[in-house]
Amino acid sequence: MRLLIFGAGATGGYFGGRMIQGGVDATFFVRPARAEKLKQTGLVIKSAFAGDLSIPAPVVTEANPGGPYDAVLLSCKAYDLEAALSALTPVVGPETLIIPILNGMRHLDAISSRFGAHRTLGGICLISASLNGDGHIVHHNDKHAVVFGERAGGSSPRVEALAKALQPSKMDIRISIDIMQEMWDKWVFLASLAAVTCLMRAAVGDVVTAAGPEFPMRFVAECEAVAGVNGHPPNEQQIAWIGNTLTQAGSPIMASMMRDIERGGPVEADHVIGDMIQRGGGGRKMPMMQMAYQHLKAYQARRKREEGIA
Repeated sequence: MRLLIFGAGATGGYFGGRMIQGGVDATFFVRPARAEKLKQTGLVIKSAFAGDLSIPAPVVTEANPGGPYDAVLLSCKAYDLEAALSALTPVVGPETLIIPILNGMRHLDAISSRFGAHRTLGGICLISASLNGDGHIVHHNDKHAVVFGERAGGSSPRVEALAKALQPSKMDIRISIDIMQEMWDKWVFLASLAAVTCLMRAAVGDVVTAAGPEFPMRFVAECEAVAGVNGHPPNEQQIAWIGNTLTQAGSPIMASMMRDIERGGPVEADHVIGDMIQRGGGGRKMPMMQMAYQHLKAYQARRKREEGIA
């Protein structure tokens, strides 16, 4: 099975590296600057959990990826999605499966509109990773999983074949029989985490120290209600896990969107938080999430003004 990995940043680079380590025929499709960096240094992963990895010469393309591929792992940021879909057009054939591991839901509509719902699986990834100053991937936690499945639920021969092809990867691969619920569960957690840490410009432990454990739970309650309205309420165990994670004293956890703000980069405000508000019927019913969203929109406006970003 030929696999194309769109993006070789912290997420795509990590999972692609582990797949190549396991013998999967994987090619990275990246921007010219990242392609040049990978040609110079190779793909380097630092992980206390799964072990370090260095691939001196990963297969990288920046212009003509060939195709079609059997599957595409789509790991770009939401604000790059439209450009990514245009670039992927030559590689998507009649039987190509697209496995997006973006956060939220809105990307599913965009991918399905471009390539058809039948080619688009649901998917999530479970990992905390970032790029350091040398362009190396640093794995921060004890999770490294890619989960995918048919959006209608259940399993199918094609996802089972995909899982079998990826199974040698040095990471966790899992088929979900209810991937839409798992996507909503992750979105409730991530949107709450991003809203809390970006609004307060602090890690979870600092927020708890300053405002108390009840403060982050107000964000969780709003997102939980949206999931319920959309037919995917998290179960009690999931809410308990989210609550424990977001109210832990001394926790250094913060959303990757918060790290994006700290480095002055673009953020996924509309995709992760704005779309959650829209699917809940608007900001009137979600005052905490709306406040966080406006904070992020103000950051975007300032960034655009100061840097002249179109």
